[in-house]
Parts: sequence; structure tokens; C-alpha cells
Amino acid sequence: MFRLLCPRQMVDGFDDIDLTELTRLGIRGIIVDIDNTIIPWGSDVVDARIRLWLDELQAQGFKVCLVSNNKNKRVKAIGERLSMPFVARALKPAKAGFRQALDHMGLPPSQVAVIGDQLFTDVLGGNRLGLYTIWVRPLSSREFIGTKVHRQFEKIAVRLLRAKGLIK
Repeated sequence: MFRLLCPRQMVDGFDDIDLTELTRLGIRGIIVDIDNTIIPWGSDVVDARIRLWLDELQAQGFKVCLVSNNKNKRVKAIGERLSMPFVARALKPAKAGFRQALDHMGLPPSQVAVIGDQLFTDVLGGNRLGLYTIWVRPLSSREFIGTKVHRQFEKIAVRLLRAKGLIK
């Protein structure tokens, strides 16, 4: 069970993700969480730096799909603004939303990475399907109340993972 919570990479931000290394690993597609990963929770504004990074992903040939547990209306608006396919109400960590994203990209799990800010949704869900998981620091401390509860469990999980030597 603990291994399912272990991200393959832990980074502070998108700038720390080495796209050349991902390519070397055979990664051709990226699933990206929305809230507190590319947009602060409760906002609809994508920071220019993150937008450039997303554009660079596509320029380098990566397929990208947004996956969120949020409502269809909001996720659709963000996906359309970024000209990216999306999956709303994904119910992460369930596999179905991730599988929909794989279908959008036409890629097998072994060629896809997932980037997100939560262990119990993004990392756990991605690891359950064999995706390459990248855990990024949340953009904001402002969050949905349910996420705040998950963060408390996340802190405990991180302590246990570190004690077992599974993460740094």
C-alpha cells in the first residue's frame, strides 16, 4: 500500500521537471491536475509562466490532458481556454478518469506521467495504473475543505514514507 503513495518525483514547481529526462524515460503524454497544480484553488487564472510551460510541453511533442475532480463547467472552461482535452469529475483516485485521459491521448500507461499536488488523488490514482507520478507543491494554501482534511492524512503518510526510506 505504501508504494502506491510514492511519487516517482517530488518537485517544488514545474520548472523543476526535466522534460528531456521524461522523454528519455519514454514519456509521451502528461496528465495534469488543475486545482492547486496549474491554477490556485478558486481561481480561473493560469499564471503566464505555467501557461508557457504547458505550451512548451506541446511544442516538444508531449500530448497533454487535464484531469480534475472539479465540476464539468469549470474544467471545460479551463480546458477550452488552454486548448487542451480534459476530464472533469474524474473521481480521483479512481482509475476511470485516468483511463479517459489515456484514451484522449491514445497512449498506454507506460508512456504517460501524471502531475498533481495531492498524494491521495493524483499520485495514488496514477500509481494504481502504472503511470509515472510527479508530486508538485500546491500553488496555494487556500483549498476546498475536503482537501484540507486530506492534507492532514498526507502529512502522516509522508512521515511514514520517510521513516520507511521510500521518499526523501
